[in-house]
Amino acid sequence: MPADGAEDTRAEGTRAEGTDERPASAPDRLRVPGELGELGELRKVARVVLLDPQDRILLLHGHEPEVPSDDWWFTPGGGLEGDETREEAALRELAEETGITEVELGPVLWRRTCSFPFAGRRWDQDEWYYLGRTAQTATEATGLTELERRSVAGARWWTCQELNRAHETVYPTRLAELLLRLLDEGPPAGPETLDTEIV
Repeated sequence: MPADGAEDTRAEGTRAEGTDERPASAPDRLRVPGELGELGELRKVARVVLLDPQDRILLLHGHEPEVPSDDWWFTPGGGLEGDETREEAALRELAEETGITEVELGPVLWRRTCSFPFAGRRWDQDEWYYLGRTAQTATEATGLTELERRSVAGARWWTCQELNRAHETVYPTRLAELLLRLLDEGPPAGPETLDTEIV
């Protein structure tokens, strides 16, 4: 799983109802069994569940920088920079990673805490997934960091059916199920908290 949008000082993971604060009940740290112990502060990440007019979802194809066969698919997005809001980070990262700028950014759909190894280090993240809609389907990654250039292999629009049949690794886990529910029922009344993922 990539720490896209991250390199050295860059960080990753909706502002709910006009605020960029996490609920008081949200964990500030991850407790990982075994040798990992307690993890430090979580990296704030904004991601975009970007849908086109045909309800296809845009996913990026990532891999370990030195091991292209260790690959996965993931939603565009990345870490907050400076004092930007999560919405601002979501739109900036989307533009950098895909070239798509004509976006209607909707509500936060899901929140997820995760921890995974990537590019020789462990990433501990608090990810917020925004709904996005666009008619701009051509992609061009013009703003990738050096690490992203070594670990992002491209982008693809997926139908829900294709995603459901896919044998590739996709993050977040259960994305096909989550997308189907989103298309059938619309966005949830408030952000849904997904299971914590530790890889």
